[in-house]
Amino acid sequence: MSELAERFETHDPGEKQVAEKIRCDACPVMCYIADGRTGACDRYGNVGGRIVRMDPLTILDHAAETGGAVVPFVAEGEAWNGDLVNTGRRFVTAIGAGTTYPDYKPAPFIVSQEVEGVDLVTVVTEGIFSYCGVKVKIDTDRHIGDEAATVRSEGEAIGHVTTGEYGSQMLSLGGVHHLTGGSKAEGRATCDALLSLCNRKSVELAIDGGATVIVEAGKAPVIDGKVEHRMRVGCGSATIGMFATQWRGLVDEVVVVDDHITGVVSEHQAGKVLGWEDTGIKIIGRRSTPGRYFKVSEPGLGWGGTSIDDPLSILGDWNAKKGARPGLSLLMVSTTGEQFAYYELDDQLKPVEKPFPDRLQKSVGLIEDNCEPALCTVLFIGGAGGSLRAGVTENPVNLTRSVQGLRTYVTVGGAPVYVWPGGGITLMVDVTRVPEGAFGYVPTPALVAPIEFTMRRDDYVRLGGYENEIRSVEDILAKGGEYLNPRSNTDAPVNNPWPPLAQLRRSTANGAG
Repeated sequence: MSELAERFETHDPGEKQVAEKIRCDACPVMCYIADGRTGACDRYGNVGGRIVRMDPLTILDHAAETGGAVVPFVAEGEAWNGDLVNTGRRFVTAIGAGTTYPDYKPAPFIVSQEVEGVDLVTVVTEGIFSYCGVKVKIDTDRHIGDEAATVRSEGEAIGHVTTGEYGSQMLSLGGVHHLTGGSKAEGRATCDALLSLCNRKSVELAIDGGATVIVEAGKAPVIDGKVEHRMRVGCGSATIGMFATQWRGLVDEVVVVDDHITGVVSEHQAGKVLGWEDTGIKIIGRRSTPGRYFKVSEPGLGWGGTSIDDPLSILGDWNAKKGARPGLSLLMVSTTGEQFAYYELDDQLKPVEKPFPDRLQKSVGLIEDNCEPALCTVLFIGGAGGSLRAGVTENPVNLTRSVQGLRTYVTVGGAPVYVWPGGGITLMVDVTRVPEGAFGYVPTPALVAPIEFTMRRDDYVRLGGYENEIRSVEDILAKGGEYLNPRSNTDAPVNNPWPPLAQLRRSTANGAG
């Protein structure tokens, strides 16, 4: 049993209060916590009779756009050393901020900051997400499972396989139906897997009728014990189109084997434009347009994501009337360049494998060079609902309209997000752009994710925001918040924009101010 599952199992939210315990109301579980101990989530503890957020509030230091090094925050009382690189571009994230639960409470931190003469406000809170999951992109040609096949962690269903994309397989994991709609074991396993994936830890997933996959954000996938090294340069047809000129004059025929679209250079339009002669080749598969074939094999772990180990198995009899002749040369290669072989037709027009010629090594190497490293991408997706919006304004729908109208800029731990069109605030963020350890959980079960809303101060007031709760960055650095946790400065990820400046530029571009 995992550590998280053990906490689910041993915690009893109905435990009666005793004299030395105090109740934590930071989430619906409402733990009673003894002095010196933490609650079931490990996020809050009893320190001397006060509920304390155990992790520090994280403030990000952003480098200047010129690319200068970040100067760490100088603590109160330390002398300034005269270094002008520190631009004061600090951003109070929601990591370690605490939650708005119960929903009527204002967000833990509402921060005012002046940027280029404009007063901006950032509302900072950790959100409890029952409506959340992750979308996983696995770069591979391997067949990992049929579309809609169930994905399991610790034996429990936590999601399913979705579509195959260009050189990648996609998974949809989590969501409220797995977190709360199934058994307790299913909810616990789902929460455990989502938390690990969002915090960039490895998770082993088993796909019904398919592969076992080890996934970790930013790392190569491991499929049935084999590490993937590169993703395809393109489908078989695209590979023909890109590299036909590299093969002209060096080989008589090229077949790029692919589970989706196998390419044949002599029939392909790229070959025709280059004046390629017919070879009398026959592909066993469903012909699409000239030089493009579907379903040459079932999907699998072989050449180009097919189930074949011998590429000749997709060839029929060669036709002498259409150009086949003894000595005709044939290159067969996969879409990653990992598998390749060279053949010549004998007197019976049967392909015979020959040593791979030096003249073709460069073209195969070029395919490999154009393949990007195989990685796993993990996107956290969540719906920001009641408690989040109520912590920003007394009329929550105003925040939704402001986000959809691009007047409010949303970040997760300071990282930019994609907000889906349509109703509500449904967002996605690449977990590798969020500071490490930013995600937590509560054993309801649900994930806890940092979220920040940045807007102009006058817009915030018009939303019906909690104007009396606005504080400066300096005040927060000096005094902290109600949960008494320390503050911690860290360098912002280099690819993330400084959210206040990003919001100022976006709102200016949309005609505000």
